[in-house]
Amino acid sequence: MIGRIKRLYDFRHLLKQLVIKDIKLKYRRSFLGYLWSVLNPLLVMVVMLLVFSHMFRSDIENFPAYLIIGQTLFNFMSEATNQAIYSITGNASLLQKVYVPKYIFTLSKVTSSLVNLLFAMGAMVIVFIVSRVKFSCYMFLMPVVLMELYLFSLGLGLFLAQAAVFFRDIQYIYTVLLTAWTYMTPLFYPMSLLPESMQRGIKLFNPMYHYVTQFRELVMYQSLPGWRSVTYGFLLAILCLGIGTWSFLRSQDKFILYI
Repeated sequence: MIGRIKRLYDFRHLLKQLVIKDIKLKYRRSFLGYLWSVLNPLLVMVVMLLVFSHMFRSDIENFPAYLIIGQTLFNFMSEATNQAIYSITGNASLLQKVYVPKYIFTLSKVTSSLVNLLFAMGAMVIVFIVSRVKFSCYMFLMPVVLMELYLFSLGLGLFLAQAAVFFRDIQYIYTVLLTAWTYMTPLFYPMSLLPESMQRGIKLFNPMYHYVTQFRELVMYQSLPGWRSVTYGFLLAILCLGIGTWSFLRSQDKFILYI
């Protein structure tokens, strides 16, 4: 493990260049450039606000802030894992010519998505100001929640990246699962609408519920998340990272035979 960490440090400049390349490619042909990373979540939030405000707004305090927090965090996880799926197969020509730690490509995809998330948080701040969210010292703990979410997304991304090498249909299956995952996470509706049995299932099996809820507790309600939620969120993130790393390292030597 120490050797792998040292090797990652040796390739830190490559990681940096890959992240920069991903960000530049995303906005290269965009007229608004990086400004679009702020406008896009704002426009999506406005559409969802118009659609869902009459259904749920009466039950949710400060619905715009509630909505954009869930939307922004879930979009990061979705983008990071979707990009990670193609991180190995998409760099097949390079991997066949030169030795590079293969996990560098998956790590760069998830990290570039994290940078995009930081850009998108500009839109979140705008919504907080317009909707008059009170700024408090608890907001300084937001990076803790983002760290949980990043580790979870990285672990899931590593697992999906190695699985996509051997089973190319995983990308289509994951798209369907991601759609179901969206509706099973309280992004635009209150948790109280669901039956108690479903609420227990979401709290037990849906990590995104914990990350989104923790972020909302810090920002909207100016309070610390429950220690059980934070502990469970970190445990799920570390478990997912461990499984993803183990499965990736276990199968990476076979990649060259399938890409």
